[in-house]
Amino acid sequence: MSSKTSIPFYRNPAVRGLAAQLTALILVVWALYTIFQNTVTNLRERGIQTGFDFLDQVAPFAVGFSPFIEFKLGESTYWTVFLIGLQNTIIVSVLGIIGATAVGFLVGVMRLSPNYLLSRFALIYIEIFRNIPLLLQIMFWYFAVFLPLFPSPRQSFGLADGVFLNNRGLYLPKPIMGDGIGIWALGLAIVIGIIAYVMFVRWAKKKQYDTGQRPPGRVYGLLTLAGLVAFVFLVFDSPLTFQIPELGRFNLTGGAHFPLPLFALWFALTTYTGAFIAEEVRGGIKSVSHGQTEASESLGLPRPKMLQLVIIPQALRVIIPPTINQYLNLTKNSSLATAIAYEELVALWAGTALNQTGQALVIMAITFAVYIGLSLTTSIILNWYNKRVQMVER
Repeated sequence: MSSKTSIPFYRNPAVRGLAAQLTALILVVWALYTIFQNTVTNLRERGIQTGFDFLDQVAPFAVGFSPFIEFKLGESTYWTVFLIGLQNTIIVSVLGIIGATAVGFLVGVMRLSPNYLLSRFALIYIEIFRNIPLLLQIMFWYFAVFLPLFPSPRQSFGLADGVFLNNRGLYLPKPIMGDGIGIWALGLAIVIGIIAYVMFVRWAKKKQYDTGQRPPGRVYGLLTLAGLVAFVFLVFDSPLTFQIPELGRFNLTGGAHFPLPLFALWFALTTYTGAFIAEEVRGGIKSVSHGQTEASESLGLPRPKMLQLVIIPQALRVIIPPTINQYLNLTKNSSLATAIAYEELVALWAGTALNQTGQALVIMAITFAVYIGLSLTTSIILNWYNKRVQMVER
């Protein structure tokens, strides 16, 4: 009886595969380190010191748009500039994701509508916006549509009390938090209201599961939230006040200002990405078995209820994975805002700050890291949500 022979380690496919991967990793790390060292050496030869010390230096330029982080000319540092650029990138990305999702779902459902005009309109919209470069669309909406359409500040459109629109942007009343206990009571009321809303929604779902009838849990939750906020305003003295924009000699002063480039960029990102999401929604709906539609029709469900309760929940397992990629593309495409002077991360940090400091290596590395972090965070959150809506099969 022959003894069992072992394969020499140098002929073992697993060992050879691992060795090849380790070799490739070492070569990549060596190449990156060499590039880094050469870059640092070249910068030092030109008298440019690389490091993070410049983050504590005062930025010698002004920042126009920063809704949440205060910037003071002559006092704020480059670290504040970086945070403002990151903040503005997140703002336009979140607004774009919300808008593109709404437009994509609406147009995707219209694309499959039995109404000929609606389906043709959706088809034309998708084909136009998907096939025009995004940068061209951003410049078109800003320079050719919105900038000439809106009047100068002195002829601003008054949309409501304290709300003005002109070619410099949208002006809204700015909320100012009080100093007393009222603002804490308001925050507590909002938190309790949100918790109550979630509990009412869960209660409505359980009631539907037990009885087949679903009470308006969302309405009850919203009424509870509104009632708690109203109670705080009645009991406490001005927990929240508003600064109203006023028309000065040449421009509006006070209030909250949202610049026109932000609106133009958001509009372009929404319409462009929404066209891609619409096709994914159409594909997801088409993937649902036609028997589900026939069964819904036989039960007498109207088309809106059929979409809401039967088709869309099953189509989500097909819609969500490619939509995640569109959200990532939208976040990265926000960097095109530099074409219309919206102060996001690339324009403000990798543009103005880099030109002022000359710290190209550090600033670009930080910019790369931010976009990688935003993409990974978005992917993790949406993949978690995707797992929750997936169909559980036995």
